[in-house]
Amino acid sequence: MHAELKALEPCDILLLNGPNLNLLGTREPSLYGSETLQTIESRLFARVAETSLRLGCRQSNFEGELVTLIQQTKTVGVKFLLLNAAAYTHTSIAIRDAVSAINIPFVEIHVSNVYKREPFRHHSYLSDKAEAVVCGLGGMGYDVALDFALENLKGDL
Repeated sequence: MHAELKALEPCDILLLNGPNLNLLGTREPSLYGSETLQTIESRLFARVAETSLRLGCRQSNFEGELVTLIQQTKTVGVKFLLLNAAAYTHTSIAIRDAVSAINIPFVEIHVSNVYKREPFRHHSYLSDKAEAVVCGLGGMGYDVALDFALENLKGDL
């Protein structure tokens, strides 16, 4: 059983990571690299701190929690979502329905190149709803996604 879900804090950009991304840096480093999620988050926090925007970061291994967090974005002021749904990208209609319901622009992020992997990873339930898809750039993909979000939120800086 998992702990009760902590509500999102107000933020302009939310980085939401799905299952097993808490293991970045130790999980199959030849595929996912050696950079930890904490290192990536720290780097993004530092970059956003140079603007007037606020960044929130969350990770969950549970599909329902991810859906609830996506639903909460409307109530805490999120203007842009950076989403690495991990394996749920390829399986979750519930996450697709949640991002469709909130009508907030998002970038779909993948650390590895899903097209060099198993065929079941080639399909995404999210890509056609995303503003952009970043794939195969390792941890740098998060920076690219953040750049895209910041460019789209220029008027809010």
